Amino acid sequence: MNVDVLFNQFPILKSDRFTLKKIEEQHVDEVFEIYSNDNVFAYCGIIPKHNKATVKSMIGHFERDYLKKSRIKWGIFANDNPDHLLGIIEAFDFQQKVNMVTIGYFLSESHWGKGIATEAVNILLHFLFMDVNVNRIQAEVMPPNETSKKVLLKNGFMKEGTLRQATLWSGKGIVDLEIYGMLKEDYEKASG
Repeated sequence: MNVDVLFNQFPILKSDRFTLKKIEEQHVDEVFEIYSNDNVFAYCGIIPKHNKATVKSMIGHFERDYLKKSRIKWGIFANDNPDHLLGIIEAFDFQQKVNMVTIGYFLSESHWGKGIATEAVNILLHFLFMDVNVNRIQAEVMPPNETSKKVLLKNGFMKEGTLRQATLWSGKGIVDLEIYGMLKEDYEKASG
């Protein structure tokens, strides 16, 4: 895993339709729209935040986590409206010994069902496998979260199993998690 590609300078990732880039303080309204919506986090270990000042300070935490090299949160922006945040996609839990990373994503509810998460995951997979040289990417999904599972399956992830009552998620208690994974060799075969 080439962590320098991740952490020397904040990576900006692009496709024809979308750009994944740093979330700035000017995006506080859109970040608040995401984090204050209970529906967005119905299947997530994040407790919604209903205070804009709290959300504003969270944007600073995104930067702190990046500087600590523990997590990268990209804002998902449409190229035709580059200042309007549609959602967030992240890479975290960098396990260099096994060359593995976990990803997660969530969109503003007004942008659900438009293929945005599917394409953002596709952009991130290409970057992590081809530029960072990660060998394994995984995602953890609560079993009832059918929409998120579809995003992963469309991108070539494989359901590897269910961890029963394996994790404590804020606001949810102890939950089952389905693990979806993809190896670099799977990605290269599919893109090949």
